[in-house]
Amino acid sequence: MRVLRTVLITLGVAALAGALGAAVFVGQGWYNVGAVTQHWQPVFTLLETGLRYSVRHHAREILVPERTSAMVQQGVKVYAQHCVQCHGAPGVAPKLASLALQPSPGPLVHMTQRWQPNELYWIISNGIKMTGMQAWRFHLSEREIWSVVALIERLPRMTPAEGQARFASPPEPMGEVQAEIARPDGDRGRVALAQYACQSCHILPGVPGPRVDVGPSLKEFSRQRYVAGRLPNTEDNLVRWIRDPQQVKPGSAMPSLQVTERDARDMARWLLRDTARQ
Repeated sequence: MRVLRTVLITLGVAALAGALGAAVFVGQGWYNVGAVTQHWQPVFTLLETGLRYSVRHHAREILVPERTSAMVQQGVKVYAQHCVQCHGAPGVAPKLASLALQPSPGPLVHMTQRWQPNELYWIISNGIKMTGMQAWRFHLSEREIWSVVALIERLPRMTPAEGQARFASPPEPMGEVQAEIARPDGDRGRVALAQYACQSCHILPGVPGPRVDVGPSLKEFSRQRYVAGRLPNTEDNLVRWIRDPQQVKPGSAMPSLQVTERDARDMARWLLRDTARQ
């Protein structure tokens, strides 16, 4: 009995100390909520795990209808109007305004590996708190939402050429600030990678994000011999690939993100030099 009491008291004191520490941490404003600085990886992982269990719980009773080719065609129209701006499509980059959102909306080509159809329906219908994902059930009919689910199931089999034919729009103009060129800065490159949402498709060194398999991991990119399997792995060639992947490798799934010269060089500097010290 005495041992149990000691254990309970110890746990209580530890819990109180943790609560007080958290209160001080929050009250002093030490946690940076700016979108340039991402969540720490443990925080990101905790939030993503909570998201997975929450969606699974709330979507468990949703009945999934048959998804037909007609629904896919309708989904193309709905997706082009409401979704491609943030999520992009095979061969099509999201709009610039969505790239720096934290957490990043990310591409949907791998969503069927992570979510069941009823879960995708629930996410689209109800949205996700503290993200840019809104609740579409107030703007789309139930059939339209299911049509988007049907399209998402089709996306992994859609080629970049098909994606561009269905969803591509003229590139957005780049402003004067974005056109600025300065001395390459490796640490700025790490931030730039996150601001262009590269972690949505790749596992990156020093950039918190989900465990994704849309594109190859770049954690040891400095050890690769070639860029895109074609160009010697130099800083200039990597900048070429980042800025215009279709010119380097036509038909590649890597879309053009309209990365500026400065940002591309900073990103290349981080990938080629800092990754060797991870």
